[in-house]
Amino acid sequence: MAQFTFEGTPEQEAELKSFIASRKGERGCLMPIMHKANEIYGYLPAEVQTVIADELDIPLAEVYGVATFYSQFSLKPKGKHRVSVCLGTACYVKGSDKILDAVEKELRITCGECTPDRKFSLDSCRCVGACGLAPVMIVDDEVYGRLTEKDVKTILDKYIKD
Repeated sequence: MAQFTFEGTPEQEAELKSFIASRKGERGCLMPIMHKANEIYGYLPAEVQTVIADELDIPLAEVYGVATFYSQFSLKPKGKHRVSVCLGTACYVKGSDKILDAVEKELRITCGECTPDRKFSLDSCRCVGACGLAPVMIVDDEVYGRLTEKDVKTILDKYIKD
């Protein structure tokens, strides 16, 4: 699995600290602050969690606990293009596990990872409501249905050039 170096900017940190200052002291402020941090950075690395904990004067373990409990937060960077393969019942029955295998092979990463160049991240999901198009893969907000393993390379090639 690729290791990523945190690449936050002083401007991002200033934006986060400003937001924290505007919410500090409010009851239940941790979640909105973490959402804002996730919006600013795209994920919640240890460095960002530490800023939040320090600015709110709370234990880092509390921030980490929230970050790992809720699925909308990620501790790893996401790619420029987010690929998700549906593994819901209809898609799975129609071979979405093979589609996921083909995507992993093509991108040379496994589910839950990001390519070293941060161009793609790969996840699976449960039912996107497109069961009539099974099996389904989503790239960013584009839904691709009735897929075969052969379709994967063609679809991903459109985004590689991007």
